[in-house]
Amino acid sequence: MKIIVHTATGLAEILQSARKARGMTQAQAAASLGIGQPRLSALETTGTASISLNQMLALFALYELELCVQSRDQSDLHEAREDQPEW
Repeated sequence: MKIIVHTATGLAEILQSARKARGMTQAQAAASLGIGQPRLSALETTGTASISLNQMLALFALYELELCVQSRDQSDLHEAREDQPEW
């Protein structure tokens, strides 16, 4: 499934859902990243906590998610070509 994120709150919801889908508590996930549970809670609920890019990528890996960056060009969003990778 591909989800386009436009806000920190949107990302927070995805991260919370992914953690729960893995059956992890906030404390377990936070410990894996080396941050406190209150910080992860703030990230998941309001999207206001800041973590480093390395910590965010580690969180994605922990939840078995991938980060995909692509152009906002509308023709790219609606036109999939078989000879081009989906990146």
